Amino acid sequence: MQTYAVGETDERPWGRWEVLGAGAGHVVKRITVTPGKRLSLQRHFHRAEHWVVVAGEGLVTRGEATFTLGVGEATDIPVRTLHRIENTGREDLVFIEVQTGDRLAEDDIERLQDDAGRV
Repeated sequence: MQTYAVGETDERPWGRWEVLGAGAGHVVKRITVTPGKRLSLQRHFHRAEHWVVVAGEGLVTRGEATFTLGVGEATDIPVRTLHRIENTGREDLVFIEVQTGDRLAEDDIERLQDDAGRV
């Protein structure tokens, strides 16, 4: 099973993430999405996520619903739920993601659509 180290970062086509904390059954990341970019339309089979926006604004797709989240607003992404977030603003979108589950690895991502061709 993959483990994360506090301070670990990764650059992605849409921005970057940084691990703020990790322990048994959870990982906390700061995710930054640059203007005009979006994450893959994806789902996870072993983890749920909770997102809290701390800067900017994003358009969330969760299942069949789409809605906007701004600073101080949050949403839950249950296991197996299709989801993505898009930065619709002119500044970086930053949100805190809390992952919980029995397997917290980057390979627990099923991408259905991806702007960078990673499907």
